[in-house]
Amino acid sequence: MPDSERRRIGAALGRNCTRAASPGQEEGRAIATASKPKSTRKPAATAAKGKIAVPKKAAAPKVKAATKPKAAAKPKAPAKPKAAKPAAKAVKAADPNKPTAAVEKLHKLILKSLDDDKAEEIVSIPLAGKSSVADYIVVASGRSSRQVGAIAEHLAQRIHEATGHKARVEGKGVGDWVLIDAGDIVVHIFRPEVRGFYRLEKMWGVDIPEPAAETAAA
Repeated sequence: MPDSERRRIGAALGRNCTRAASPGQEEGRAIATASKPKSTRKPAATAAKGKIAVPKKAAAPKVKAATKPKAAAKPKAPAKPKAAKPAAKAVKAADPNKPTAAVEKLHKLILKSLDDDKAEEIVSIPLAGKSSVADYIVVASGRSSRQVGAIAEHLAQRIHEATGHKARVEGKGVGDWVLIDAGDIVVHIFRPEVRGFYRLEKMWGVDIPEPAAETAAA
């Protein structure tokens, strides 16, 4: 082989040797390539364009406006008690100057008893509000001592039957002047002469009735 041909082949082999990597170099490159993991993150579009990406500001959390506390409920004023309605018909207060119904009933009974027994010149003197002695004083006359005693006895018996209380009787034995105390009513029964002497009605400002005999004589 000529020397020129050998030189040409040698030069060509030298270039190939310099270009071709040795097996050690190829292995090192493979290891380096394997050690570097491929990035799965895609480059930002702004980076590709050469712009610096500015991170967006995180939105501030919305704070709810504090709700105003509800005003405390005002305590209700206590209901005013309703005034009691007055009774349709007010009961009238008892008049201290007027006898009670029981006294009035007893008074009628006494006057009727005296009239039934033929008592004369019967006078009733109201004392309610004027004296504490009694509500009524009744004065009557009998024509004789016997009649005076009978009138007093019958009256005391009728008072006891009507009220259940026994009236106090004084002067019945003599028969000139008999007093019957029935509590709220006091009865005096006289013979005409004795009655004219004591003039009991004048003590209370009552005119003494004239005896029937004197009236007839006049």
